[in-house]
Amino acid sequence: MTALRPEREPGAEAAGLSGGAFADAPAHGDAPAHGDAGPAGTSYGQEPYGDQGALGGGGRYDDETVALRVVDPAARTSAGRSASAPVPGGRAARRKAAKRRQGGRGAARRASGAAKAPAGPTAPQGGDEGPRAPLTRVEARRLARASKPSAATVASRAIGELFITTGVLMLLFVTYQLWWTNVRAQAQADKAASSLQDDWADGKRNPGTFEPGQGFALLHIPKLDVVVPIAEGISNEKVLDRGMVGHYAEGALKTAMPDAKTGNFGLAGHRNTHGEPFRYINKLQPGDPIVVETQDEYFVYKMASILPVTSPSNTSVLDPVPQQSGFTGPGRYITLTTCTPEFTSKYRMIVWGKMVEERPRSKGKPDALVD
Repeated sequence: MTALRPEREPGAEAAGLSGGAFADAPAHGDAPAHGDAGPAGTSYGQEPYGDQGALGGGGRYDDETVALRVVDPAARTSAGRSASAPVPGGRAARRKAAKRRQGGRGAARRASGAAKAPAGPTAPQGGDEGPRAPLTRVEARRLARASKPSAATVASRAIGELFITTGVLMLLFVTYQLWWTNVRAQAQADKAASSLQDDWADGKRNPGTFEPGQGFALLHIPKLDVVVPIAEGISNEKVLDRGMVGHYAEGALKTAMPDAKTGNFGLAGHRNTHGEPFRYINKLQPGDPIVVETQDEYFVYKMASILPVTSPSNTSVLDPVPQQSGFTGPGRYITLTTCTPEFTSKYRMIVWGKMVEERPRSKGKPDALVD
């Protein structure tokens, strides 16, 4: 009886395995070695090799040996699955197999969609793509306590907001003091000067009949380009803060008027803010003109001396013959007082001048104003 032949090994022909029992095999087309065998390439049942093997279709046709080849079980399983072979077992087993196949295809589709989707918020970790379970009361309270700021954080925020608010208020105050007060005071002083000149033109004002806060003259300092009204009194609210220069005319500080035959005409004015008419009087030099214009006359003074710093209580600078001025006898003097250093009122700066000309308005302006 003829046995099944194994697949020819590679290189067997080179190793001399072509002889022996395999060499005795009949050639294709010759009669079989045994009388009961069929033609070459057929089995005893007269069926050709390779159509249906003894293993029920599990073999493959071999061109070289015309023999059945044993198939690898793993390959058989893979091929069976890819061909969607029926799953052995009952209906329940088939359903489970179908669910497994659908799950594999769904995971593949999700992976493909994630690869094509644009970059966005990161998916939650842990592979749980479904909605999260609601928090318990304990977890919710713990989460609320964790998100609530501590007392130190609240205090630091409050202090920071307080500092910011204080800084903004200080900035607004400085802006008001250094800019807005000047704008407002200069407007008020210009209005007062215009009103005074209009009254002079109409003959409504007479020297020596002025109320506190009422303007009666104009002060000219040509070198500093200053023209400012002179009002009676040194009240901040009524005079100085309105951009005008005040005449010391009350109490122990009362000084003479410019038309007096002898005496000291004392004036006060702001150095900073509120129009700051005396801001640069420290730049005056001896000989620089200072002119007082009234309804009827011009009184021209020449700057004589300066006292850079003195105490606010040093009222002797307003005496008829002011001390530390360099004047030795009675005369017709003018005294300008203001604060120093700038932006403070700790000390006072004093500038003195001596009258050199009294000129009626009917003769025109003095040379100091014409030049």
